[in-house]
Amino acid sequence: MFLDRVKISIKAGNGGKGSTSFLRTKLTANGGPDGGDGGRGGHIIFKATNDLNTLYSFRFKKKFVAENGEDGHQKNQTGRSGKDEIILVPTGTVLINPKTNKIIADLSEDGATFVAIKGGVGGHGNAYYKSSIKQAPSFSQTGEVVESKEVILELKTIADVGLVGFPNVGKSTLLSVISNANPKIANYPFTTIYPNLGVCEVLGETFVVADIPGLIEGASDGAGLGHYFLKHVERVRLIVHLIDISESEGRNAVEDFEIINNELAKYNSELSKTKQLIVFSKCDLLEEHELQQKIKAFTEKYKIEEFLCISSYSRQGIEELKKRILENLKKIPKKPALQVEEFDFDKKDFSSIEIRRHDDGSFEVYGGRIENLSRGVVISDQLSFAYFQTRLREMGVIDMLKEKGMKEGDTVIIKDISFEYME
Repeated sequence: MFLDRVKISIKAGNGGKGSTSFLRTKLTANGGPDGGDGGRGGHIIFKATNDLNTLYSFRFKKKFVAENGEDGHQKNQTGRSGKDEIILVPTGTVLINPKTNKIIADLSEDGATFVAIKGGVGGHGNAYYKSSIKQAPSFSQTGEVVESKEVILELKTIADVGLVGFPNVGKSTLLSVISNANPKIANYPFTTIYPNLGVCEVLGETFVVADIPGLIEGASDGAGLGHYFLKHVERVRLIVHLIDISESEGRNAVEDFEIINNELAKYNSELSKTKQLIVFSKCDLLEEHELQQKIKAFTEKYKIEEFLCISSYSRQGIEELKKRILENLKKIPKKPALQVEEFDFDKKDFSSIEIRRHDDGSFEVYGGRIENLSRGVVISDQLSFAYFQTRLREMGVIDMLKEKGMKEGDTVIIKDISFEYME
């Protein structure tokens, strides 16, 4: 089964807790604090590989969680960092922010990586809080908790050449004779229901060809299969536009040509700038004089100078087509990676401080800076709570509360910590 778009949930590992420990040995009965820091949580990393060509592996597994960091140990030993979760995706996969539908990463090269979410930092052990004033702190810091996020994975096929044209013009047959691909071939429209890739070798060099499923009028607006697969032609450097010059299916070659080009331009204006090589297929179905008349009328109408006549059935013009494609590719640079949104899943808020007053008169303090501070508070520990209050004053939180109307005896709530303010 071919799968080229899926939404998954990702979560980096939480940081490990810092240790609260004191040195106790035969020779040192009252040693100082020696609690080590917690380990870092594992990162969420996406890595592109040429070994995959579909997102099928995400059909059933859609939740990925990295390992949490290990808690700190005594003797100032830092906990082990959590194992990173490396998610393999096909080369050509883009990551999309589901909230804005914009691309945040483009893994267009084999081996390319993207750190989507960094693991939470480990909490400090009590040895970190030792000072000339606090010589025996009996509290430590919890590790940073990381929230899960959702991301859309979308595969945009990596190929040098894209075969486009109406259904049943012979794209799959052509791909089968110029490359190592074995696409499904039958004499009815929409035989191909997903892009087929093939590697073509000519004159000792190779290039990748993609058979893009049949486009029809209205494809860019959702008609037929084209709307779903037009994205796979975005990256190609050369478009081989296949036209059934025999009109054996009862279609009009001129109309088909105009419709396909219109749909490509409507979907992505950049596609209209991509070099096209016009290839007339099924030439063996016409008498030579009729064939030449049709081709002349067509090329003069659109002022086309470069074109080829082929027959995949009789192999007429196939070798020349392969050589012509290679010649064109040598002149066309690779397309740059897609423009990405400046977005960071891992962006952390360490500065905001917000205050709101509840109907019962209590004050709630919240925000990124408060979240970070509260990780190091043990409400039942006198020294820890004293340190917490000192930091609140230093950060200006007490002054901010007073500006909001706080008086002595009022209740202040910070996360799961609640206390009465006393001067």
